[in-house]
Amino acid sequence: MQIVESRSSQEVYRMLMATDMQKPESESVALSVALIGPHRGRREALETACAGFHPMTTGEFAAYPRLGDAPSINLADYDVAIVDLDEDPEQALEAVEKICAANASITVMVYARTADGTLLVRSMRAGAREFLSGPIVQSDIAEALARASSRRQESRRQKKVSGKLLVFAGAKGGGGVTTIASNFAISLAKESGGSVALVDLDPALGDAAVGLGVTAQFTILDALKNASRLDADFVSSLLAKHSSGLSVLAGPDQYNASPLQSESVGKLLRILREQFAYVVVDAGVDSGQLYRMIFEMADTVYLVAQVSVPELRNSHRLISEYFGEESGSTKLEVVLNRFQTRALDIDEAGITKALMRPVKWRIPNDYTAARNAQNTATPLALQDGPISRAIAEMAKAACGRAPGPIKKKRFALFG
Repeated sequence: MQIVESRSSQEVYRMLMATDMQKPESESVALSVALIGPHRGRREALETACAGFHPMTTGEFAAYPRLGDAPSINLADYDVAIVDLDEDPEQALEAVEKICAANASITVMVYARTADGTLLVRSMRAGAREFLSGPIVQSDIAEALARASSRRQESRRQKKVSGKLLVFAGAKGGGGVTTIASNFAISLAKESGGSVALVDLDPALGDAAVGLGVTAQFTILDALKNASRLDADFVSSLLAKHSSGLSVLAGPDQYNASPLQSESVGKLLRILREQFAYVVVDAGVDSGQLYRMIFEMADTVYLVAQVSVPELRNSHRLISEYFGEESGSTKLEVVLNRFQTRALDIDEAGITKALMRPVKWRIPNDYTAARNAQNTATPLALQDGPISRAIAEMAKAACGRAPGPIKKKRFALFG
């Protein structure tokens, strides 16, 4: 038992935030617990309660760590931190927030003698995973530590990224990227039978959730505003659920002009790929370096365009910039939206020449159905129509199912 009674707040913070020494995965490492709070009696009571959980090591800290006590924040040497709220709730909650921001893998628990609802909510918002209250009972502490131990083993296990990342990008605003991406995600959940997440990466005018009739409490900005705290549990709490089973990370409700940071988005997508069989991204229209990063991560990129000179020109420029002019990238699939064979001013040969590759998918034009679906927040994928059937074929191909037979209209001689 390590007892730190007389150390300054600066020393406490430096010790708590010291760089974590990586241990081989094969080693059996004891769960390490930091007991933080000025009240010596409660620290000793918590230490006694923790003693029933083996193997483990504990350390006591008599002062709350503060952010200003150290010039930089590194990973913690502790798997668990139990913070006593009673002596100074404000300072204790500040410590919880800074510890969580410094190391997303640490499990922070808080203790208060009284189960106060407001304090509980504030603790969880600060990043605490467990709220302990009332008499200090060994069985309660042991259960909380068991959950922390399971979480540590999961986080230290080398995870293989298995979920497919499917990105939809547009050659021009208003081209139908969001409509196709959101309905594709619903069709994919249906056709694959696997878990699917839809991510709206438009920080300014993203409306994927609105089009699906999903009311989201949290948005992409909630996920990215403190990227150091991103982990599977946190991301899961931000997702809204569609009746089809699709999970949605919505765009913000209010206009946001600040661009998303590539590193934070990359971390978010990696976490989602560990949780879902398929992650569908509505990447909107050209986002510069963000495009480059997510295209590199993607298994398939669907470039959505309509048959017009401006959009074909833009598509050519995007393909040249991100995929090269040699047409060698197999991950890129071109999708022509609002396609009408009889109304083409540019023939198929001209389209292929402009795009430097053949078109993979054609979404037929049904403006009335698409507009009604948007206005009623009823996804096209849940209806039967030419658009939904075309998108279903894309979804089948994405999950490895053979496409169905092409249905042709039959014309009778009479009637």
